[in-house]
Amino acid sequence: MCTAVGFASKGYNVIASTHDAEKAAKINQGIPPFHEPNLQNLLEKTVQNGYLKCLIDQTEKAVLETDLTFNAVGTPSRPDGSIDLQFIETSSRDMGKALHKKSTYHVVVIKSTVVPGTTQDLVKPILEKESKKKCGPDFGLCMSPEFLRQGSAFEDTMHTDRIVIGEYDKKSGDTLENLYKDFYAKNAPPTIRTTLSTAELIKYASNSLLATKISFINTIANICEKIPGADVKTVATAMGLDKRIGPLFLNAGLGYGGSCFPKDVKALMAYSKNLGYPLKLLDAVEDVNKTQPLKAIQFCKEQLGNLEGKRIAILGLAFKADTDDMREARVIPIINQLLEEGANVTAYDPVAIPVAKTVFQNKIQYATSAIDCLKNADCAILITEWEEFKKLTPEDFTMRMKQPVLIDGRRIYDPKIFSRKMKFVAIGLGQ
Repeated sequence: MCTAVGFASKGYNVIASTHDAEKAAKINQGIPPFHEPNLQNLLEKTVQNGYLKCLIDQTEKAVLETDLTFNAVGTPSRPDGSIDLQFIETSSRDMGKALHKKSTYHVVVIKSTVVPGTTQDLVKPILEKESKKKCGPDFGLCMSPEFLRQGSAFEDTMHTDRIVIGEYDKKSGDTLENLYKDFYAKNAPPTIRTTLSTAELIKYASNSLLATKISFINTIANICEKIPGADVKTVATAMGLDKRIGPLFLNAGLGYGGSCFPKDVKALMAYSKNLGYPLKLLDAVEDVNKTQPLKAIQFCKEQLGNLEGKRIAILGLAFKADTDDMREARVIPIINQLLEEGANVTAYDPVAIPVAKTVFQNKIQYATSAIDCLKNADCAILITEWEEFKKLTPEDFTMRMKQPVLIDGRRIYDPKIFSRKMKFVAIGLGQ
């Protein structure tokens, strides 16, 4: 979606194609099908001025009327963690059939996150079979992963820090690189041109390293909690000043979630295990992330004892701020465990409540504001670092809660200020 709007906003004619009629209807009305800052205004403009339109089940028309096609379908996890390529297979077949009817050169670009070998060994044969054409002389094929942060996805599309082009042949790569050069103009970032499989692995390596940094700093946070006076925030700040390490993704908390890190770590582990090389390091990364959310429950019980009948306020439901995405959100195991312990849960999130209702139904209550969420609560757990929550003061908690107990799961509050006014516990803070 961000790629489509990005190109359309710079005057390219963009055709989006999907099987989802409801999603297509929203897009054609200028409404993003998900929450992402700065996306709606430009989507509205590009739809109104005709640079972007979304078709339903019309892959053929989309391919015949364009020069390049970005394949960005989902690649979900199977129960064993391995990648499910059914949508890639289906979309490749549809594109191949369209290419059969096309007389001019066309480049297919795989943008979905796929394990090494997928573009070469799965996509290419399907395209050639359905099109009855030869990859290279008749059509081009590239693999160009995207490196986007949800909540900043459109900004990252417009100002990416690198472009990776995996190419089947030089002509395919030249065509795609020329498009990117024209799109970014003077602001073109460094471009890596490489093989299809290397480009595929770059995406997994990048996400797995970021997930590793998160699990590593959470491990250090767990050590800090056992050391009087230790604070993981100070440790992370000092670590981040080292140019070899850098400050990003060193924010200790309740673990990573979303649609990318959990899925991609599992997929790389399953892929590598199949190669005969189990990834023990990523095993540990995933294990830390699985247990980290339950720290919130541990803190809760340390402060309240038995949770039966206790009212717990949950601040934040999305897996991170500035999105309504709850896929693999760390709040899910937290709320499920609170309910298991017999607690009454009231939750609030600025944008993710509609999504949360599909997850929890009527098992929990939903507040209309952060202040409303805190009323008569025995304990509040900060889950998502929304700007709205950062503005809350100790008085907001003490004046409304039955027992002013705050668990800061994302380290957004000043311990010195809050611990003077109430019971305050935080990830990575030695008591």
